[in-house]
Amino acid sequence: MNRRENLKLLFTGALASGFLLTNCSPEEKQLTYSPQISGGIQGGRTEEEKLIDQKLLSEAFLTEEEKKKLEVLVDIIMPADTESPAATEVGVVDFIEFMMKDYPGYQTPMRGGLMWLDHYSEDTFGEIFLSLRFDEQLKVIDEIAWPEKAKPEMEGGVKFFNMLRNLTSTGYFTTEEGFKYLGYVGNTPNVWDGVPIEIMKKHGFELPEKYKDIYLRPEERGELAAWDDSGNIIRKNS
Repeated sequence: MNRRENLKLLFTGALASGFLLTNCSPEEKQLTYSPQISGGIQGGRTEEEKLIDQKLLSEAFLTEEEKKKLEVLVDIIMPADTESPAATEVGVVDFIEFMMKDYPGYQTPMRGGLMWLDHYSEDTFGEIFLSLRFDEQLKVIDEIAWPEKAKPEMEGGVKFFNMLRNLTSTGYFTTEEGFKYLGYVGNTPNVWDGVPIEIMKKHGFELPEKYKDIYLRPEERGELAAWDDSGNIIRKNS
């Protein structure tokens, strides 16, 4: 099972348990990252929330160099494949930038983790993270991406990457593309054909034979039944 499939399973479980980071979707200012609910309708925001969003959008936290590092990192976590785009293509770095301002507690761990990457890269390969070849960058990430295998001295890097992985997954899977990849459709109209026959029989009930050709027609399920004064369904053309 590849990295994307693992994340898909993890996030599907997170959806089921309700354990998601806050879904922030500013509306007034155009963002690359713009999470949407099913059907492409923007999540509702109160006027107060919109003002807070605009204040945060007017500020900047990440430097250009930090954004470039994050572009490499989030695409390592969620690369493009034949089914869906890479994390950078759906604006995950924009999402992370917004979260840094919306939840200031992320700021020190994020900035510290990005600095740690450079220090470790220089100590190991003699160059900062962005100057490394891609295969060297992967070697750095492999040291911190697997908590159970990581060396004790990598604890800081492991915590940073865990946080980044969570943010990347949340950002990715709250976009329209992420929803499509998961097959998540949200609340949609459903079809109910009544209590299943096997359940009816189990409890000693059955459908009256004379009505089966009336109310078991899938093509007419959207029509309202008509009843006579005695409480019988009125058959069409009868």
